Amino acid sequence: MTTQLPPLNTDTIWAILNEEIDDATVNQLVWYYLGYRYDQSRQTWDSTQVAEDWRENYPDPPNFVENRPPIIRLTRSIPRENKQLLKEKLGFKGYKIGEFGPKQARRATMANWLLSYLTS
Repeated sequence: MTTQLPPLNTDTIWAILNEEIDDATVNQLVWYYLGYRYDQSRQTWDSTQVAEDWRENYPDPPNFVENRPPIIRLTRSIPRENKQLLKEKLGFKGYKIGEFGPKQARRATMANWLLSYLTS
């Protein structure tokens, strides 16, 4: 569990898209901004700050990179007007055919969700 997360800014969003930040840290960034906090003393997750609909389905933070259901839920939670933020705000053109798979698509979704959070 990383204790020091990178700042939430466009440099970090680009680092996620360019796979310069490891999957565990990207997950932890999303968890943090969803409201999950790790209680070191109790060695458990505290989800009291997490929205109720997330907390009901995921009392512990889900692995967005590895699992499809939570990434679908994350995608649906991005407001419609923010769905294209990576392209509109960062000029991200997407990945080239043959150079991406589900992992990169999920990381792009996580980056877009974080950018949406940052701009709201």
